[in-house]
Amino acid sequence: MTGLINSKREAFSRKMVDILNFGSLNLALGIGYRLGLFDILDNFDSPENIDRIAEESGLNKRYIKEWLGIMVTGRIIELSKDENKENLYFLPREHGDFLAKRSGSSNMGVYTQEIPLLTSCAFEPVLKGFKTGEGVPFSFYPEFQAFMTELSNAKHEQVLVDKFLPSINNGSLVEQLKKGIRVCDLGCGEGAALNLMAKAFPKSSFIGIDLHEQAVKTAQDSAREKGLKNAAFMVRDAALLEKDPGLKGFFDFITAFDSIHDQTKPLDALKGIYHMLRPDGIFSMVDIASKTDHADNMDHFMGPFLYTVSLMHCMPVGLSDQGTGLGMMWGREKALELLKQAGFENITISALPDDAFNLNYLCKK
Repeated sequence: MTGLINSKREAFSRKMVDILNFGSLNLALGIGYRLGLFDILDNFDSPENIDRIAEESGLNKRYIKEWLGIMVTGRIIELSKDENKENLYFLPREHGDFLAKRSGSSNMGVYTQEIPLLTSCAFEPVLKGFKTGEGVPFSFYPEFQAFMTELSNAKHEQVLVDKFLPSINNGSLVEQLKKGIRVCDLGCGEGAALNLMAKAFPKSSFIGIDLHEQAVKTAQDSAREKGLKNAAFMVRDAALLEKDPGLKGFFDFITAFDSIHDQTKPLDALKGIYHMLRPDGIFSMVDIASKTDHADNMDHFMGPFLYTVSLMHCMPVGLSDQGTGLGMMWGREKALELLKQAGFENITISALPDDAFNLNYLCKK
């Protein structure tokens, strides 16, 4: 028994060392990604010295040297020597496939910025929330929201029109969009998804709804710059949409991209969506692929990461204004429960093209 206990202690000790090393490595990866260092290194065909890296990046050589120390000890970048024993650095192509911006849907480097940004925005408010039970207002996260907007914009540009929409109802939705229907994007943010759809389907009309005035203004400006006369945006509280008789049965198709779990009153928001949807209309709720019970997420390939993002952002934002604090890891079972409480009975759950993080809850009224 003593040997078993000692073995368990040793294993956990090694795990703690790994956590400290990999946590530090994530921070340094996020810095390198934000500064474009991986793209610069990815363009080199052979190992280069610090002077060349500094010249190409326009960054300070001393900072680069320290950062490279993390990258080589973390086995991200390969280290070799030239004939003068000077250090040379090289990003293997196989590593660049996941760290450089060229990697598209395989890009994992972009996510290394997420935890550092959340820590910068909300570390102290979240600590306070543990003691008071209070949420953290959306306004505390400007840098993180800018990052998420950039991330979602890139994702939508890659898959929304060419892959995601054609996957719905075996392509019949696209045919409807070509002919002309009414579409709403709830939690539209700065309007990336809605404006892409509006451009692709000029005969359909699109309305984006979001609670945050600045995001809506940015979306409106973007639509105006693109000359999209079939796209409009409005500032509305999703929890109050069910009370608007003018919106009853107004839309043929409604989308919510990773926005329901951030709502302070998610059930009321879903009831509002059901209210706005015409009979036989379609609601597509894209949200995190997880289960509701902790025990069922033990083998989730990104469990600790996603729970941390939820702890630092989604859950406390959902708790603000006396909200329910649903959190990003609300899971399939809770999602189905709330969708059914909102009135939806015909629900199909499917994987998304080029997206291992999310599921598509397709609901027909």
